[in-house]
Amino acid sequence: MKEFMHHLGLLRRMNWVMLAAIIGLIVIGVFFIYSATVMRDDSTKDLYTKQIKWAVVGLACYLGTAMLDYRRLRDLSWAGYFMSVILLVAVLFFGTQIYGARRWLMFLGVGIQPSELAKLAMIILGACLLSPAAEKFDARAPFWKLFLLTGVPMLLVMKEPDLGSSLVFVPLVMAMLFAAGAPAKPLVRLMAGGGLAVMMVLAAVALPEKLGMTPEHQDKFFRAIHLSDYQRDRIEVFLHPGKDPMKTGWNMRQSEIAVGSGGLTGKGFLKGSQNILGFLPRTVAPTDFIFSVIAEEMGFAGALVVLLLYGTVVVCGMVAAMVARDKMGRVLCVGIVTMIFTHAFVNIGMTIGVLPVVGIPLPLVSYGGTFMVITLFALGLIQSVYVRRPGL
Repeated sequence: MKEFMHHLGLLRRMNWVMLAAIIGLIVIGVFFIYSATVMRDDSTKDLYTKQIKWAVVGLACYLGTAMLDYRRLRDLSWAGYFMSVILLVAVLFFGTQIYGARRWLMFLGVGIQPSELAKLAMIILGACLLSPAAEKFDARAPFWKLFLLTGVPMLLVMKEPDLGSSLVFVPLVMAMLFAAGAPAKPLVRLMAGGGLAVMMVLAAVALPEKLGMTPEHQDKFFRAIHLSDYQRDRIEVFLHPGKDPMKTGWNMRQSEIAVGSGGLTGKGFLKGSQNILGFLPRTVAPTDFIFSVIAEEMGFAGALVVLLLYGTVVVCGMVAAMVARDKMGRVLCVGIVTMIFTHAFVNIGMTIGVLPVVGIPLPLVSYGGTFMVITLFALGLIQSVYVRRPGL
């Protein structure tokens, strides 16, 4: 009875505004996954019902995690990290290949995406490593140890290949280091180095052809810098939007048309021509390009609602970080918020054409079982930090 009353007290302390925003995003996602698949006669027409089931499982994990004391994760952080690395290695050998990439492991008929598990495992381990050393960062071992540990799953995810998910690890580490109190100078240097690396990759794609390199020499060059054909094609489409609009550039072009044609209030639910007529491919409409479906059918107003809901989740997460009982809680919240923000920012950016298409889903809205459950589990950890804030 005493334990029941304790958990009841924790429920009362939850941030209900955050939970309402989360449920709002899930409901929007279910409706527009239905819209993106309703006209199909194959198995994808039932994706919205599967999404509802995953959402129920995820919300159960969310509430369960909120009741769990996040500090207990210290004893499991290394085990979770090594387990995620093992799964990432396993997916390279035994993973199911879909659209040329091995990103899923099948277990009892359910597809599991280890890269999503690895992100959360890295956040938890990072929070545990950085919190003891946050008081004085003169001892720089945790600083560099975190980068070395992050490099392992990051490279394995890139090998799948999944460039988008691998790049998410970078802002995660930077944000957690900042929250832990790392010196500004090395962080600025690392950010500058990351910016330079991005510029070098873009130049590597844009310059060889302009320098008169033959296709054979270009292929050798791209192999030398470990840039796959599909990654090169996506960057080329971003740099030259009019290039190959009927093949490689089709998704981005149709997404931009869908978003732009929505106007202020949209064409109406189930009335988006780009979506319903299949110009926006049904293979990506319920997943990576779900925001395009929302913007076409609900217009700027609907897109703004989605952005406000994400803003609410992010602000609530940062509030939890500010009132956290300890540095582990603060770093944990910042890492999770950064993951959510990065996914939303990159996904929406690629659907409107301001960022390359990198295949990152929209949190709580895009179809995906593993991503839904992991995201809700992570957000539950933020609630766990919030309900255990001091002064209550």
